[in-house]
Amino acid sequence: MRKPTRKAHRVGTTRGEIVAATLTVLDEHGLDGVTMRAVATRLGVQHNTVRWHASSKGRLLELASDELLEHCLDEPLPEAFPDRLKELSRRCRAALLSHRDAARMVAGVFAAEPRTLRYADAVIATLLAAGHSPRTAAWTHWSIFYLTLGLAQEQQAAQETAPALLPDQVPADTYPALAAVLPYVGPDNFDQRFEFALDLIIAGLAQVEGPVGQRS
Repeated sequence: MRKPTRKAHRVGTTRGEIVAATLTVLDEHGLDGVTMRAVATRLGVQHNTVRWHASSKGRLLELASDELLEHCLDEPLPEAFPDRLKELSRRCRAALLSHRDAARMVAGVFAAEPRTLRYADAVIATLLAAGHSPRTAAWTHWSIFYLTLGLAQEQQAAQETAPALLPDQVPADTYPALAAVLPYVGPDNFDQRFEFALDLIIAGLAQVEGPVGQRS
């Protein structure tokens, strides 16, 4: 009996299985432990099987990053602005926090993939439907996304390290302002910080829009 060819073996493993295995390796070993070989080992296949679906580690991380946003557009979603925008943003944050080092993974790639593009399209469509200009809609989306991405990275890093600032690092006689706000920058108020910043961005939309005739 002829042995299966290597190509046939590759076809037997789907891209979805490769991506799922990548996220499992991410959870178990962190971003630095994600390699083509580690994913292949997890699946019990040859290294070339993974490479058949993702030509490089970077491509593998792009596909995994896109997978994170799979359920961000699930119904039901609020219809009215700004509730719809807030819910989409919260779902994006939850997706980034759903796997170890996921925010750092997403920050390191440019995933112009279907789920990522559909998510961006939904956020921008929400802003356009609310009457904002194309420029404001696009830049607001990026502002919220990078806020979400940065805060999620900080939160995931804080789960493995000590808080960024300790009281003895910011004595009041040397850093009076930092010492005064220290209770609000600890690792236990990421949810509140996210909601505050999101509300701040939304409240500022009216300030960045000029008269209707001047919008671009």
